[in-house]
Amino acid sequence: MGIKIFDKRQNDRDEGDVYVEVDSMGLDGRKNASTTIRVEKLNTFDDTERVLRAVRNGDIVFLKIKSLRDKDIGELKRCVERMKKSVMANNGDIVGVEQDWLILTPISIAVDRGASTAQ
Repeated sequence: MGIKIFDKRQNDRDEGDVYVEVDSMGLDGRKNASTTIRVEKLNTFDDTERVLRAVRNGDIVFLKIKSLRDKDIGELKRCVERMKKSVMANNGDIVGVEQDWLILTPISIAVDRGASTAQ
C-alpha cells in the first residue's frame, strides 16, 4: 500500500487531479533512525528551548518563523540570537532559508552554503 500525495497540476488533457503514489515500504523502520527531521513553528521566545532541545538530541529542525516575524520582529531577533549562540556553541549549524524558515542542525550535520561553480 502506498501513500497518495495530491498534486495541483493538471495534465494537458485536463483529466482532473493528478496523484503521485509513494511506496510506503520501509517506513516502519524509521523509529530506529539516528537522525530525525522535525518541522517546528516559532510563536514565542519560550519555543526556543523546545527547538534547541531537539537539536541537542541530534534532530534537524526546519523552523517556521513567519508568525513571530509578523507579530514581533524584536522578539524574533532575540530568539534567533539565542538559538545561534547555542547551536554554534554545540558545533551545530543554523541557516536562514527564504524569509520564513530557519534550518538548525546538530554537530553531525552541516549545511552546504556553497554557490554553484558551474558556468
